Amino acid sequence: MLHPIIQVSNLSKRYSLGNRSANYTRFSEMIIDSVLSPLRHLSRLSTTTKEPDFWALHQLTFDINEGEVVAIIGRNGAGKSTLLKILSRITYPSHGSIELWGRVGSILEVGVGFHGELSGRENIYLNGAVLGMKRREITRKFDEIVQFAGVEQFLDTPIKRYSSGMYVRLAFAVAAFLEPEILIVDEVLAVGDMEFQKRCLGKMGDVAKEGRTVLFVSHNMAAARQLCQRAIVLSHGQLVADTSVDEAITLYLSSCKSKEESIRQWGAPPQSAKIWPRSLQVLNESEESRTNFSADQSMTLELALEILETTTSQITITIVNSQHVCIFSTEPTAQPEIYERNSKYRMRVKLPGSLLAPDLYRIALRIHNGLRNIYFREDYALSFVIEDTIGSVSKLLGLTQGIISIDLPWEIYRDDSLSLNSPNFIQDSYCEADDTN
Repeated sequence: MLHPIIQVSNLSKRYSLGNRSANYTRFSEMIIDSVLSPLRHLSRLSTTTKEPDFWALHQLTFDINEGEVVAIIGRNGAGKSTLLKILSRITYPSHGSIELWGRVGSILEVGVGFHGELSGRENIYLNGAVLGMKRREITRKFDEIVQFAGVEQFLDTPIKRYSSGMYVRLAFAVAAFLEPEILIVDEVLAVGDMEFQKRCLGKMGDVAKEGRTVLFVSHNMAAARQLCQRAIVLSHGQLVADTSVDEAITLYLSSCKSKEESIRQWGAPPQSAKIWPRSLQVLNESEESRTNFSADQSMTLELALEILETTTSQITITIVNSQHVCIFSTEPTAQPEIYERNSKYRMRVKLPGSLLAPDLYRIALRIHNGLRNIYFREDYALSFVIEDTIGSVSKLLGLTQGIISIDLPWEIYRDDSLSLNSPNFIQDSYCEADDTN
């Protein structure tokens, strides 16, 4: 019989907008704030306007059983990270309660849980002590943590000098290898490279097989489907669904139709502008603006431009994946074109389905004259997600999917003329399995 290891009941978290929290980085800031605080309090008393409240979470209720691997999915601002911070006891709920049975290891924002002035070695022991482990238990796991994180050379270096990738590798290794009963992992894993993410997913799978509980937040639906059987969907701080991961992903995709997120619009151009973008959007096959697409769906990138001065320009759109790898660039013409003053253009380029591998992509936009003159540049104009809603045999076999997923035509025909005696057949190219071992 399964037993709940996490019980959440009517959980809510409220923040007061405009109320600055005391987060000091210097002693002088604390002194200044202590002087100004009474003045701020008097200012609030003298006004009748009440600062509005923001509910990051509102009346969440659910149980998670021992040994379950659960994905927490939802759009940006849905309350996922707030929920994990409460479960990790970094912050406290405004209402409701949570009950946890067992130690919690978490990796949330880069740097959370580590002391920047301490070395990597000291932070490993510090985190183990926080988890309630004895020194000999931490020592027993120490070599595995260091090997997984790959920070052998920097063990005695203060971690404030670590790169973000080193930080995350060490934080994950500490959280996973010190054997907490509950492992909580946020989207921060995206800081690591592709090989590290693959190892993390494998380790989380091992943790689950050992009967421990994993909570996993990610915008990578392929990773969520690979790791989890159950998913909790949040929207605007409320629980929308608690169901199988496949049904949850379908629900999540159908909800990603926000105009604010699927269309990038630019305001009035500066006086010096010669050419200026007005909007950029990604359209599905039904001409709807979307941010999420299944792997087999075609999509259309549409750019609206305004020409303020006659100019010779080239428009370059570049697609970049979550690992900051440029997948490809595309341009409407081979050479820069002359665009006449006071004209407007709408440009479209269609991307076929089964082209991009499942991932989070961003669109970089550049308008230039083909030489060194750049009239407009934005490296993060818009983003979209390709979801692995189909799956593949190669994925089931654990083969690397690569950065593109293009559907290439194959020719297959039967040829009975081939024989072992044919000079065109290389016998050594195929070896049957040796069953004698």
